[in-house]
Amino acid sequence: MPLTEAREARRRIPAVEVLEPRASDSWTHTRNGDPRGYIDSDRLKELWIHTGTACNLACPFCLEGSHPGDGRIPGMKLSDVKPFIHEALDMGVEQFSFTGGEPFVIRDFVNILDYASQHRPCFVLTNATEPLLKRRHQVLPLLQNPYPIHFRVSLDFPDRARHDKDRGEGSFEQALEGIRWLIDQGFKVSIARQTDPEEIPSKVESAFRGIFRDRGIPEDLAFTAFPDLGTPGSEDGSPEITETCMEKYPTKESRDHFMCTYTRMLVKKGDQVRVYACTLVDDDPQYDLGGTLAESMDERIMLRHHRCFACYRFGASCSAP
Repeated sequence: MPLTEAREARRRIPAVEVLEPRASDSWTHTRNGDPRGYIDSDRLKELWIHTGTACNLACPFCLEGSHPGDGRIPGMKLSDVKPFIHEALDMGVEQFSFTGGEPFVIRDFVNILDYASQHRPCFVLTNATEPLLKRRHQVLPLLQNPYPIHFRVSLDFPDRARHDKDRGEGSFEQALEGIRWLIDQGFKVSIARQTDPEEIPSKVESAFRGIFRDRGIPEDLAFTAFPDLGTPGSEDGSPEITETCMEKYPTKESRDHFMCTYTRMLVKKGDQVRVYACTLVDDDPQYDLGGTLAESMDERIMLRHHRCFACYRFGASCSAP
């Protein structure tokens, strides 16, 4: 086995070890036996709704492992989410947010977005390619709803060839078309991009702005940069977060940047909707916090998932900038 393949094999943990605890106390303690760091939630500010893992693209780096026809997480329906929308409203939720897969692949998504934006501002993660472009006639009327909709579009690199290498030929140009159409109609748009370890962020974003300028797209779009978060079931060797590590965040205000403090995510499992801690941990059933939002808020969130370290180190947030 080549050295690079051997290293990759060591990085991955078998799927059975993701679905079952590595040890009887692995939820509360690290592999070394240290008490894990944790977050106690105190409010529901943002409710994420996972629309399903089906996508029109098959990006090899996708943290959800999404691809056309994927059914790891089934598609959400309006009837699935309505009760949770109203429970969230009763709890004082401020925003509804949506991720996938690609939300616009899901048949009922525009109906869900229409209903949600009748009640609170909405935030949608999308690749803004063919599924969105085909449904422009359905999306446009949503501008008349009481609350605004913000779209964050994935545009990995300011380099068409590099972007299309993983996302597919033509996806860069389609995404720019989608961005321009959304902005021209009056929707708010921001950009999700990938990071390189040695990058200079200002230079990367300047390159993006040059592309936007050439395409008639406003240059002041906000960026959110994400590290490689790994595919479902992967293990990247990140350090485990202990209670001692959390001494860096001793106050309520300093812990508030962890998404699990103020967010929950709805995930469909079979024909049931379950509440998970955040957008990054749906590949670990230990983060299933129950069947209602209210009961999920009583659960202590242990920072066990390797993606928790991205929040710890970078302050990464899937929320709007």
